[in-house]
Amino acid sequence: MSVKKLAVLISGGGTNLQAIIDATSQKKINAEIKIVISNREDAYGLVRAEKHGIKNMCISSKNLTDEEYSEKLLEIFKKEEIDFVVLAGFLKILSKDLVMQYKNRIINIHPSLIPSFCGKGYYGIKVHEKAIEYGVKVTGATVHFIDENADTGPIIEQRTVDVDDFDTPNTLQLKVLVIEHEILVSSLKKLCNEELEVVGRRVIKRDVKRGGKDEKGIDKRL
Repeated sequence: MSVKKLAVLISGGGTNLQAIIDATSQKKINAEIKIVISNREDAYGLVRAEKHGIKNMCISSKNLTDEEYSEKLLEIFKKEEIDFVVLAGFLKILSKDLVMQYKNRIINIHPSLIPSFCGKGYYGIKVHEKAIEYGVKVTGATVHFIDENADTGPIIEQRTVDVDDFDTPNTLQLKVLVIEHEILVSSLKKLCNEELEVVGRRVIKRDVKRGGKDEKGIDKRL
């Protein structure tokens, strides 16, 4: 199986990027990071990429529509022959055209259990503020495919953490960040091993044995 080429998009510190860098360097994922792109010049994730000799650049999103920005990304993805795109704390909406051209090949990590605390305006510390404000007892992180709307694509993997009585948005963010790294690497491993299949809204492993089906495609065990 060929080594998959990744583009990682960031807007900030890049801790999820670092988790991917570590996993690829340790051969835990059948992939290489071809390029890291940020929409902010001061994103520390660019420094992380530079330290590891990974091609990186800032493409500022100022004065550009989502469509114009996505066109620039598409040019780079095609030039670098990118197989999969990872949004690792990337705070920019991608155009419908880009999403459709890379359907089920763009994944995102979100710091809540989708469909809770997600969508427009829910990013960073705001997500954890809302979780505590609502009074939930568990929260977590979600890796999902990107579709044309915010945080609505098929879910690949989720994991939970408890919300303790004395948690603050900051302490909760740190707890969730740990599992973000874990499930992002786990999901990427499956994706790059071509183990995932999207059936409607469900993401299943290709090697799951679901039993025989009759001539109408109905599972005989049902």
